[in-house]
Amino acid sequence: MAARYGGPKAARSGNFRSGLEERIAAHIDRQEVAYSFEEHYVKYVVPSREAKYWPDFVLSNGILIEGKGIFETADRQKQLLIREQYPDLDIRLVFSSSKSKLYKGSPTTYGMWCDKHGIKYSDKLIPLSWLKEPSKTIPEGVLIRKGEK
Repeated sequence: MAARYGGPKAARSGNFRSGLEERIAAHIDRQEVAYSFEEHYVKYVVPSREAKYWPDFVLSNGILIEGKGIFETADRQKQLLIREQYPDLDIRLVFSSSKSKLYKGSPTTYGMWCDKHGIKYSDKLIPLSWLKEPSKTIPEGVLIRKGEK
């Protein structure tokens, strides 16, 4: 099992930021599927500035996985911007609970928000069917390895 979160640099070298990410990694390990953890980023533009998105997991079949315990407004905006700028990327979300509300008193759950935007999601772990999907091609130059520009 990987070590607990030790700050941004530690997380990018294999340590996980949350228990959910640790459980997802252990699940992928048990299925003997190759993956990398926060070793790549995707450049995207936030209006007025360039930013980097570090997907939590990049599976060997080309699916990007983001584990989310809390799905804040900034996280939702980022997902929509990246999907708009990179429509061919297959980014999927794994929530602690997709039944959580977007905010206190909201009628909308995380899962409902994903459904509205056509985003695949699951609770707690990556479904085995996702791990066993055929490989997808990620366009050249989209995923940039740590240390590269």
